[in-house]
Amino acid sequence: MFENLTDRLSNTVRKLRGKGRLTEESIREALREVRNALLEADVSLSVVQSFIALVGERAVGREVLKSLSPGQALVKVVHEELVHVMGDENAALDLNAAAPVVVLVAGLQGSGKTTTIAKLARMLIKDQNKKVMVVSCDVYRPAAIEQLETLAGQVGAHFAASDPAQKPVDIAQSAFELARRRFMDVLLVDTAGRLHIDEQMMQEIRAIHAAINPHETLFVVDAMTGQDAANTAQAFKQALPLTGVVLTKTDGDARGGAALSVRQVTGTPIKFIGVGEKIDALQPFYPDRIASRILGMGDVLSLVEEVQRTVDQEKAQKLARKIKRGKGFSVGDFRSQLEQMQSMGGIGNLMDKLPGMNEVPDHVRNKVGDRQTRHMIAIINSMTRQERRFPDVIRGSRKRRIASGSGTTIQDVNRMLKQFGQMQRMMKKFGKGGMGKMMRKLGHLQGQLPPGGFGR
Repeated sequence: MFENLTDRLSNTVRKLRGKGRLTEESIREALREVRNALLEADVSLSVVQSFIALVGERAVGREVLKSLSPGQALVKVVHEELVHVMGDENAALDLNAAAPVVVLVAGLQGSGKTTTIAKLARMLIKDQNKKVMVVSCDVYRPAAIEQLETLAGQVGAHFAASDPAQKPVDIAQSAFELARRRFMDVLLVDTAGRLHIDEQMMQEIRAIHAAINPHETLFVVDAMTGQDAANTAQAFKQALPLTGVVLTKTDGDARGGAALSVRQVTGTPIKFIGVGEKIDALQPFYPDRIASRILGMGDVLSLVEEVQRTVDQEKAQKLARKIKRGKGFSVGDFRSQLEQMQSMGGIGNLMDKLPGMNEVPDHVRNKVGDRQTRHMIAIINSMTRQERRFPDVIRGSRKRRIASGSGTTIQDVNRMLKQFGQMQRMMKKFGKGGMGKMMRKLGHLQGQLPPGGFGR
C-alpha cells in the first residue's frame, strides 16, 4: 500500500531535508508537489484541500521558517498533519460492555466482510483469550453461511447455525440468545452485501441493528476502490451509527487514497486494515505508523510486533543456544528462517516496514522477492538429509537432481548455496560475540539519532 504516494512524497521530503533555508516560494512549490501526489493517490479532493491549507498555514509561520532546520521542520509538520487526517491515534475495538458484546459487520458484496469476521475472531481468540461466536445473516449469497462455518472452524470460533429460509432479523436474535446462554464474550454478526447501495439492503441492516443493538458497528470497505471507498462509507454512515471502518485488500492498493480519505470524510475511525488473504492478515490501524510509511520512514514498531507475534520464540532460543555452543548453522536452520519470514508476509512485507527501503532501486528489491524465497525452500526440500548436513558434497550431478526435483535451475541452486554460506558465516560471527558487539554499536548510535526519526 502507498507505493506510488511514498515514492512521490519521499522525493519531495528528500529535497526539503537538506535545505538549511526555506522561502515561502520554495514551500509553496513543495506543497504543490504534495498536493499533486495526494490527488494521484486518489485522495478525496476536499481532504487534499484541507490538508494542504493546514500544512501551508503552519509552514509559513515561525514553526518552520524560523527553525534551525526548516527542511526537517516542514517534514515534521507534513507527518503530523497526515497523522491528524487519519485519526491521530489507534481506535481499538470497544469491548467494554455486558457480554456477549455484539459486533455488527456491514459492507458491499465482495468487500471481504466474511473473511474479515474470521480474521477478527482469530485476533480476539488468540490475542485477548475471548470466547467468540460468529453468525451469518446473509441468506442471499450462495454458500455464504457454509463459508463462515468453515472459517469459524479454522480459527476456533463457535458457529451459530442459520438457514437461508430464515429471516435475517430472526437469525441475529437467535444467535444473540445462543451466545448469551453459552456465555460467549463476543458475538460477530455477518450481514448480507449487495453489489451497490440500495434501499432494501439499508432497511434490512437497520432492522438487524435495531433488533440486537450492537455495541460496535463496523463498515468493511475495499481499499482498491480508492475515493469511492470514502463515498460508500459516507452512505453507510448516514444509514447506520458506524463506530469503525475496516479497510481490506490494502496489500493490493499501491495508491492508498482510501486510508487518507475515509476518516476525514466520514468522521469514523479506521480500526483495522486487511493486509493479505491469510487468516492472520489483519492489523490494528495506527495513523502515526502509516504516516511514517507514507513518508518512507518505515514502520519499525509494527515490524517488531509482527516478529513477536509470528516468530516461534522457543525455536529462536534453541537456535541461539546451538550457535553459541559452536555447533554451527545448518541448511535446516536456514530453511526454518526462510519459513518464518514467509509466515510474516514475506520479504516484501518486511521491506515495506524498514526505514529508507523506498530508496532502494526496483531492480535490487526484485532480486530479494518472495519468489526467490519460495525457490530456496523448494531447493532445500529436494536435498537429502545428508546433503542438508554436509552441503559441501553437493556437486554437478547432485545439483542437477536437486534443480529437477525443485522445479528450479542449477543457477538457482548455486545462488541458494551461496546465500546459505553467507548466512552461516554471519551466524558464526554472532556465536563468537559478534552479536554483542553489534548491539553495543546500535546502543551508541541510538543516542545520536534525532528525535522522531526525521533525520538521517
